[in-house]
Amino acid sequence: MAVPSGASAAVLLPSEPISNDHISVKGPNLEKSLSLFDFLQSYTRIGFQATSFGRAIDIVDRMASHGDIYRKWRLSDEPLAEDEDEKYRSPEIRSETKCNIFLGYTSNLISSGLREVILFLVKHKHVAAIVTTAGGIEEDFIKCLGNTYLADFNLDGADLRRRGMNRIGNLIIPNDNYCKFEDWLTPILDAMLAEQRETGEVWTPRRFIHRLGKEINNEESVYYWAYKNDIPVFCPALTDGSIGDMIYFHSFKNPGLVLDIVQDIRELNEKSRKSRKAGMIVLGGGVCKHQIANAMLIRNGADYSVFINTGQEFDGSDSGARPDEAVSWGKIRAGAEAVKVFADATLVFPMLVAATFAKDYQTS
Repeated sequence: MAVPSGASAAVLLPSEPISNDHISVKGPNLEKSLSLFDFLQSYTRIGFQATSFGRAIDIVDRMASHGDIYRKWRLSDEPLAEDEDEKYRSPEIRSETKCNIFLGYTSNLISSGLREVILFLVKHKHVAAIVTTAGGIEEDFIKCLGNTYLADFNLDGADLRRRGMNRIGNLIIPNDNYCKFEDWLTPILDAMLAEQRETGEVWTPRRFIHRLGKEINNEESVYYWAYKNDIPVFCPALTDGSIGDMIYFHSFKNPGLVLDIVQDIRELNEKSRKSRKAGMIVLGGGVCKHQIANAMLIRNGADYSVFINTGQEFDGSDSGARPDEAVSWGKIRAGAEAVKVFADATLVFPMLVAATFAKDYQTS
């Protein structure tokens, strides 16, 4: 009996020819000796989020400035325009003008061990500016005063509260650490207020963080290295955390301290506008993601963008939005290189940094 022709045609539908430009799916050959870099490069052909991760490695490599043996953008790659600013006509200046990388991350990532990965980037001047939240500032300093500990997602909240233990996911921070933070911060606030009264110049969140980086004087601090390397750190929601609590208490004890966010938004936007190339690396969502993206709008969009978060776009949140939505707003340039990796940043960001900024430090 013959196979029904309709069924045969449906099942055995011929394919169109595949062009040679298409890349076949292939995983790593674990029987071969692979360097860390070769292993991570193999992600590109695995598929799904592994391929997005591989794409992120390629994009970060293009924007990074981590060693002359690897290809990265310089202004000298571009033809000299007739109306070029006099400052950028020198071949030496053009060869040294790099892509400015704007790094953003949420507070929980400083609470986690990603703090040390971020510290590496700041210590070695791989980023031009940082945007984070209040917890992303204070938790760095608090870790200089007391440890954060591994725990469990399923611990009882009421019991933890009774014991003075604060849970962040599967991490625990003793509340005593925040008491130590108040003891450390309060005299600094007093000194800053005295300086404000003496000079008449109000503080900004960026200058506030810069001062704390100086005062902590600890090489284990991200913001110590930001202070040392003069990397600006912006925190539009500086009062949304323990720092806000301490400023609140201080406003009763010694009122008058002023933090001006207007100067900060001008400084951040101007840094974006004046960047000859600009890239975004954003871990998580919320304030840190949108503040950087909105600064990119001032220059008609970022040239490179890597987002890493678990947010979904179906609820319309900016946190979950894919890069193409930012293109529609002018926050990423049309045709720019951009990718979103749907993943927990603690899983993939250490590998991303190891494969790009830190690859000169890696061995097989």
